[in-house]
Amino acid sequence: MVDHSFADLSLAALYDSLNPWGPSDDFYLELVRRARSVLDIGCGTGQLLRRARAEGHGGRLMGLDPAAAMLVQARRGRPDVEWVLGDTRVRQWDAEFDLVVMTGHAFQTLVGDEEIRGCLRAVRAALADGGRFVFETRNPSARAWERWTPEEVRRVTAADGTEVRVRHEVRGGGPRDGRVRFTETFESDGWPGPRVSHSVLRFLDAEALKGFLTEAGLTVVEQYGDWRRGPLTPAAPEIVTVARRAR
Repeated sequence: MVDHSFADLSLAALYDSLNPWGPSDDFYLELVRRARSVLDIGCGTGQLLRRARAEGHGGRLMGLDPAAAMLVQARRGRPDVEWVLGDTRVRQWDAEFDLVVMTGHAFQTLVGDEEIRGCLRAVRAALADGGRFVFETRNPSARAWERWTPEEVRRVTAADGTEVRVRHEVRGGGPRDGRVRFTETFESDGWPGPRVSHSVLRFLDAEALKGFLTEAGLTVVEQYGDWRRGPLTPAAPEIVTVARRAR
């Protein structure tokens, strides 16, 4: 099920303002520049592929996302990229891409074991010889969810000039079975009431990730703890993984 914050057209229009370009985007853009064909799974509004095309990338760029409202934003920004509605359960490829990415912690929305297995099998099938799969998850030992509190309010300006306030609240006090459940609440003085999105994210450590990748026929090439390619330590905020097809 697509989160309300991604399915609602007015909330999807706020996504880029709430998630401005940053170090993670620079990291992925460098990889995209060097790849002839790229599949971005869970591409959202397509910031990464839009930037790559705008810079002159002349190869195949495909963005896949299950939220139609997010792809509306993507198509408006760059109609000369392949934007595909769906997910890896209904779309399949055969050794077509030099690079497959999942950015913006999209991998963490795969909350069930079978969801993860199915996605990774599709990724392996999509990779051409020598291709790479690159994605990131939040390092569970860094406990990012402890900072998702109602007191931390973000403010953005909607297209009509009104201010929108956004806050998060973790439900259940923290992770259960490696899953964190939380609400994302959007409020504006011009709206009749708040709009609330209910979300679940899966937190996996490096060993668990390696297990799923190995089972799917993928091999970890490198892992980093941040976007500067720093080491993966218990305090590192991210687990950035580079994988390839196993021999």
